[in-house]
Amino acid sequence: MMLRSRSLFALLAFSAAAAVAVAAHADDKKPAQSNTLGEVVRLDPRLDKLLPTGARMEILAYGFDWTEGPVWVPRDGGFLLFSDIPRNSIFRWKEGQGVSLFVRPAGYTGSEPWGPEPGTNGLLLDPEGRLVMCEHGNRRVTRLDQEKDCIKTVLASHYLGKRLNSPNDAVFKSGGDLYFTDPPYGLPKQYDDPRRELDWCGVYRLTPKGELTLLTKEMTRPNGIGLSPDEKTLYVAQSDPAAAIWRAFPVKQDGTLGDGTVFHDATEKVGKVKGLPDGLSVDVRGNVFATGPGGVLIFDPDGTLLGVLETGEATANCEFGGKDGTDLFITADMYILRIKTTTQGLNFDRPPLKK
Repeated sequence: MMLRSRSLFALLAFSAAAAVAVAAHADDKKPAQSNTLGEVVRLDPRLDKLLPTGARMEILAYGFDWTEGPVWVPRDGGFLLFSDIPRNSIFRWKEGQGVSLFVRPAGYTGSEPWGPEPGTNGLLLDPEGRLVMCEHGNRRVTRLDQEKDCIKTVLASHYLGKRLNSPNDAVFKSGGDLYFTDPPYGLPKQYDDPRRELDWCGVYRLTPKGELTLLTKEMTRPNGIGLSPDEKTLYVAQSDPAAAIWRAFPVKQDGTLGDGTVFHDATEKVGKVKGLPDGLSVDVRGNVFATGPGGVLIFDPDGTLLGVLETGEATANCEFGGKDGTDLFITADMYILRIKTTTQGLNFDRPPLKK
């Protein structure tokens, strides 16, 4: 279903200092004492082709409640948008300018109090460069059509007449098909919320014509999602502490999915380090950068764990961007981080990587 509506939110712009003040948490959230965070753990020599020697995770901004859904917007010199879910806000970071508030309210525009995760989660750009948002509190996927007038289109909110749980993350396939996950995290009582209308957590495909198809409901908590460079494999993270896994699904010619296989199982790490399988990004070589227990886990296309960007924080998502698409931006609890790589992300408006 696609509905065109005038949003209730306003686009706001603050100075970097004011934006951080708006986002600042209580005293239990202290910034790091240096301009970098965590460590790079190299487990396989193949990682050296992806991360230069001495690469570190640089702190770009801090003081947020829970950062998610980073997306690089390659216009106006380029800038990063990201969600702060508890604050129901989308922020903007630009090199040399810092942070400003982009949208608030973002994922929940109702008048009654909502749960702890009302805001937007995953953010991405459609083939025409428009911002697409997974809205937790409003339980839908929307597209921002006009920033100035705050006009957006509802792309998906119901399946077979029943309201979605709370769309979480999404990825576009060439041709315009949108694949997205629908766990219950945006509902106040999550899986046990009485407002749930679907008794499963699904992975869906939305065609450019507005046709919504349930692809699988076998995953208990589908979360981050991404496609391989040839679009023959769909990766889906499952943020279930009892089965903290990533699945790889073959994508059929008609866009539906074949039987999934376990790409990696990190269940044994749950509780020993912070985090669960969450957002992910795929580079042009097919390597998978997946947030999970410990930080950002980096996998070869064959599933071998090459290394970990250990943030020391529960790490939600990551996305490539920057001028040539080689910067990896990471949302880790209250932080926005960046690490320089020697690879590039997919679906980025950039010059080709030199061989």
